[in-house]
Amino acid sequence: MPLLARSVLTPLHIDVRRGAVADLGAILADGRISSGGDVAVVVGPGQGAQIAELIRPSLRSADVFTVSGGTLDAADDLGGKLRARSYDAVVGIGGGKTIDVAKYAATRRGLPMVSVATSLANDGIASPVASLITDGIKGSYGVHIPIGVIVDLDFVDSGPDRHNRAGIGDVISNISALADWELSRQVRGEPVDGLAASLSRAGAEAVLNHPGDMSDDAFVIVLAEALISSGLAMAVDGTSRPCSGGCHEIMHAVDSLFPGTASHGELAGLGALFCTWLRGDLRRFGEMSACLARHGLPRLPAEVALTDDQFIEAVQFAPRTRPDRYTILEHLALSPTETRERLADYAGAIRDQLG
Repeated sequence: MPLLARSVLTPLHIDVRRGAVADLGAILADGRISSGGDVAVVVGPGQGAQIAELIRPSLRSADVFTVSGGTLDAADDLGGKLRARSYDAVVGIGGGKTIDVAKYAATRRGLPMVSVATSLANDGIASPVASLITDGIKGSYGVHIPIGVIVDLDFVDSGPDRHNRAGIGDVISNISALADWELSRQVRGEPVDGLAASLSRAGAEAVLNHPGDMSDDAFVIVLAEALISSGLAMAVDGTSRPCSGGCHEIMHAVDSLFPGTASHGELAGLGALFCTWLRGDLRRFGEMSACLARHGLPRLPAEVALTDDQFIEAVQFAPRTRPDRYTILEHLALSPTETRERLADYAGAIRDQLG
């Protein structure tokens, strides 16, 4: 994966609360973002259009563009529309696909971008990565981090519960990704950025140890801030390394081999738990497994409609999704037979927890 847009700057605005969207017009009036409200508002097929109408009266001159599909073609098409006139900024409103399209198009036009998230499915709401589909395959593209991030809990509440819970899996996977990063430092001498690692770890630990759930505003705020911290960690390091290891290799492998199986965050959480088992860290395994179970997230292949054979195939394929990465998967280099044995032990440990 190419280096991302490296930056140690935080967004000018981070706002996570109920009613946050009401202040979006004032935020866009900040002279560092827009000198006069000349913005392109990008919405998806969900709640984005509703939010765009709410903020339109506070903007002097805004054009609203609807995108769908989360494809590279959609992002390129949006980029062409952004060339039609002079905009001060781009506002992406919606879920991960909409925000990724907006981030990519804004970066290619050299425009600041404000992310208004209506779901908490993954850390893309503030990351320097846009995941876009081209020729049926999802690829990762380096982009600039949003200059502002807004999460309005009222709109998050209105979104699909499964999407929001998936973000928990994505945050928890940071723990496994950081362990892989440390392994690579020990074995290959890969440098580890301490600030990036701290940002990634702090959010993951906060979510892991919080007793609340998605019905609790205090927990949802912690989750949203953890996802934002993950994006900042990647921006600080200039790569996705602080938040992506063997866990995401497995997730990308499943996406490639068995598309549509489950969401990014669900697969990242499952992959992280399996990698933690492979690592032999039983304390972390127990903590992560309990957290995923508490929030109703998958821990076994069957819970994402994968057979054991399919999951083993994905684990074998996983290192090819990130050839430059060194994780527990590359370190162990398990054969299919060895992977099957480890998977059986892993499933047994989860059953023991249930018993």
